[in-house]
Amino acid sequence: MKKKLVAIVLSTAMAMSMVACGGATEEAATPATEEAAPAEEAADATEAPAEGGNGYHFEILVKSFQSTYWQAAVKGINQACDELGVTANCNGPANESDIADQVQMLDAAIEAAPDGIGLAACDTSSVLDSLAVALEKGIPVVCFDTGVADAPEGSVYATVATDNIAAGACAAENMFPVIEAQIAAATADAPVRIGEVNQDATALNIQQRGLGFINKMIELCTAAGKKVAVEGNEFYVNAAEGAVADGAEVIIEVGVPAQTTVDLAATEANKIMSKEDTIAIFGSNQTTIEGVLTANATLNKLNADPTQGIIGVGFDAGTPQKEAIVAGQLIGSVTQSPLMQGYECIYTLVDICNGETVADYPMDGYWYNTENMDADDIAPNLYD
Repeated sequence: MKKKLVAIVLSTAMAMSMVACGGATEEAATPATEEAAPAEEAADATEAPAEGGNGYHFEILVKSFQSTYWQAAVKGINQACDELGVTANCNGPANESDIADQVQMLDAAIEAAPDGIGLAACDTSSVLDSLAVALEKGIPVVCFDTGVADAPEGSVYATVATDNIAAGACAAENMFPVIEAQIAAATADAPVRIGEVNQDATALNIQQRGLGFINKMIELCTAAGKKVAVEGNEFYVNAAEGAVADGAEVIIEVGVPAQTTVDLAATEANKIMSKEDTIAIFGSNQTTIEGVLTANATLNKLNADPTQGIIGVGFDAGTPQKEAIVAGQLIGSVTQSPLMQGYECIYTLVDICNGETVADYPMDGYWYNTENMDADDIAPNLYD
């Protein structure tokens, strides 16, 4: 497969100063800079770059344009298109909860008969019929950001996405040492509560990330001799591994807003943070952690010192949570690179059109905090 290994920007260049979690592999590489193009970053890659695009045109469906996360993905898409001499039309619903709108856009993209489609599905089950039509018409699909586990066989050629199970576990692994003393002191009569706000329970990447956090936290608490119960959203309650029904000393409460907005995420966060036994909370993407911070504007409970307030951990980037980390409201966050996912999606589509064999492209999640977030090889991935 003649594919640029530009994900080195995330999975190896950042490894020089970031903490990789979930068993991710770290290798030495040249640090990324904000001005350098991904192609320049990968100049020393051992595999040859993808060949020219021959004027291919692709339709790309993102989840929405409401957050800077998706704007960063589009930037990567456009950068790859410029390098390869291809074109891409990026579209997406106004809100990540507008599932029906995205399906209509996907159907329209298939009808346009492009050379390939890049898809970040809002709801993985909703796109199955559309993917079957794409397969019938011979249009290759590359998923990015989130996979579609039950896609019709042969319809999705590859998935370019963060290893979300490991990324969610990374958040738990960095939260646990900070609250370990409180967990050790918890009893069945006086349990402690850890909150998690997930944007939804339908997108595969969010499901995996939320469960990655929950299952790793259960594992860590169980190793510390504590029983853990999971409450809240039915999907996460049923899918959690190792939870108990009775006698728990630690409670993980999962909130999912009715729609993916900061205000509704703030409502879920407020419910959890208002409880006296809450010691920590995790927001599993940019929107939900910004909801946690919005709730805290009224509650004023987040604090990087566990003796002074609730420990907060975020995911993705954006100005609000970066400022909250500097201010000591969050202890840190886990980053991924939407820019590189969009970029690699285009390169993968071109490889397919050129007759190359492609495969899934997993990317690592990394922990950042006040100690490393301004490093030259990290800051370019922490979009505003």
